[in-house]
Amino acid sequence: TYNRFPVVFERGEGVRLYDASGKEYLDFCAGIAVNALGYGNEAYKEALKAQIDKLTHISNYFYNEPAIRAAETLTALCGLDRVFFTNSGAEAIEGAIKTARKYAFLKDHSTEHEIIAMEHSFHGRTMGALSITGTAAYREPFLPMIGNVRYAAFNDIDSVKALLNDRTCAIFMETIQGEGGIIPAQQEFLKEVRRLCDENDILLILDEIQCGMGRSGNMFAYEAYGIKPDVLTLAKGLGSGVPVGAFLMSERVAEGSLCAGDHGSTYGGNPFACTAVLAVIREMERLNITENVRERGAYLRRRLIELKEKHPVIRDIRGTGLIQGIELDSSVKASEVCGKCLENGLVVVSAAGNVVRLIPPLVISDEDVDEMAEKLGEVI
Repeated sequence: TYNRFPVVFERGEGVRLYDASGKEYLDFCAGIAVNALGYGNEAYKEALKAQIDKLTHISNYFYNEPAIRAAETLTALCGLDRVFFTNSGAEAIEGAIKTARKYAFLKDHSTEHEIIAMEHSFHGRTMGALSITGTAAYREPFLPMIGNVRYAAFNDIDSVKALLNDRTCAIFMETIQGEGGIIPAQQEFLKEVRRLCDENDILLILDEIQCGMGRSGNMFAYEAYGIKPDVLTLAKGLGSGVPVGAFLMSERVAEGSLCAGDHGSTYGGNPFACTAVLAVIREMERLNITENVRERGAYLRRRLIELKEKHPVIRDIRGTGLIQGIELDSSVKASEVCGKCLENGLVVVSAAGNVVRLIPPLVISDEDVDEMAEKLGEVI
């Protein structure tokens, strides 16, 4: 069920990939924003190798030390109080949906509560995640979805207010829409949504599966807005290649929502995945990843603006840090540009709205940005 490019990748080193024939590629995709540390980080590799020699899985009938340490470290990092580890971003979204519904149910024992999600959003392919994905084309072949989901226009507070009622239990959004075309939430929009949620005891649930874990230039993209969500979903860069996700929440939400038996996962929180989480966070701190992202992101934006000035086919440059998008006019398809870039030794992917998406490993250098700009410019 994948439209794959005709390349077989065999190994990676730093921010480079090598196919089975030995051809080298500069990676500005990072496994779709997953490989935050790039390829071959020694501390990351050694931590995982050591854990394999100890224990990889034990089930959630028991505690394990990596899960405890990963939970302590991650909650301290984001300022939320409880975490549930999953195996993917979509599973994190499913847990967040259940949290919202249970939180509302315990207040009035009604099962008629509604969720407000955003148009052009993307939250995953499982049925719950798909239900709050604001793109009809993704949902229609799999109807009926879970019920009572309404879709507001992103960055349009009046659209949100028009859907708000006494049955609303949660407002879901990506802090930066990824698949939808690299569109950040506007400052006033997100702050006003936070205010509405506070006034009405509605949960603000932020999906930072793609834009979190340092990619925006802050460890979490919401930090740039001076707000905090009630529930946060993470994955991708959280494990830097090991499949792991998480949903986190405040103590207030935890005490008033899920209890033992409400949610579970056979593999979630296993020692191997949680070792990856801990190793990623430690390496991000050691390497001062957020500073690198801010500096390289600013340089990347300057180089993209130069490309825009040179090539009229580029309509817009959007994003922040190392999640940026290049919107092209209708004379060129972004998917074709991505294909030609691959032939030219550059890995990039597209997003909705005819956008070329740039989501490289967070360890890139200015020289890598220059090489990317040269290769992309040649293709355009």
